[in-house]
Amino acid sequence: MRPTTPSAALPVDLSEARRVAVEAAEAAGALLSARVDGPLGVRPKGAGGDVVTELDTAAEDLIVGRLRAAYPGHRIIAEESGILDGAPGEDMVWLVDPLDGTNNVAIGMPVYAVGLALCARAEPVLGVVHDPVSGRTWSAVRGRGALGPDGRPLTLADRPRPGRERNPLLAWTQGHQVGAGDPVAFAMRSALELRCARMLQLWAPLVAWTMLARGDIDGIVGYLPEIVDLPAGMLVAAEAGAQLRRLDGAPYELGIDRPPSELGFVAARPELLDRLLETTAKIDPRDGCAPVAR
Repeated sequence: MRPTTPSAALPVDLSEARRVAVEAAEAAGALLSARVDGPLGVRPKGAGGDVVTELDTAAEDLIVGRLRAAYPGHRIIAEESGILDGAPGEDMVWLVDPLDGTNNVAIGMPVYAVGLALCARAEPVLGVVHDPVSGRTWSAVRGRGALGPDGRPLTLADRPRPGRERNPLLAWTQGHQVGAGDPVAFAMRSALELRCARMLQLWAPLVAWTMLARGDIDGIVGYLPEIVDLPAGMLVAAEAGAQLRRLDGAPYELGIDRPPSELGFVAARPELLDRLLETTAKIDPRDGCAPVAR
């Protein structure tokens, strides 16, 4: 995915939309921070070990209410509520992840985030990620760069941190539908771990995206990822200077209308990307083990 300037014909002021999204994300973050140490009302969500809490729904209701007030005609796709229709023929769609890292919160681990993305005709044009733990917010408009918590442009440093030139720090993310015995996930993770200093699995992909944008980690690999976890953080990282490709090395095009099988990615510092693809592109998706013929 290469950042490009959004069309001037978009029926929304992206600077104003950024303000609305930042304020909504930060309000949801304040709600989460105030209630995260109280009773959570944890309940199972699906058969893959995922959970949902009352905090998820409360934060989502707050965000959706603010988006509806500002943009009553826009469609909304929310993590817990699903698809909320807008005006007939509306092309602008918000993706809302009110609590990315619910499983972490459920066990008392303070690693979670709030994410909002605005898409035009299925293509992300605005992303906002808020970390309630640190109180920091990152945002990006497609083709206009990323902003850090201080409001200044956020750009990857020219070089990785000392000692990580040949020994990178990576993060791994996968969708909830990926089982413990998935041969592709096992083979790919095992191969990548042999080529990095450490592989993080945060169970809060939005946190990993901001870490990549800041240079705290050097790359992220995603296998059958959840669509709601992608646009906001991915746009922030891409606008900060990270590069993205599909797992097989092909160009990456993120669209919210694509199936999970087309959303797998490698995102990394530019000088690291090809090295990671040397590993991921050799994993045959048919069995997870045999190298693809070259």
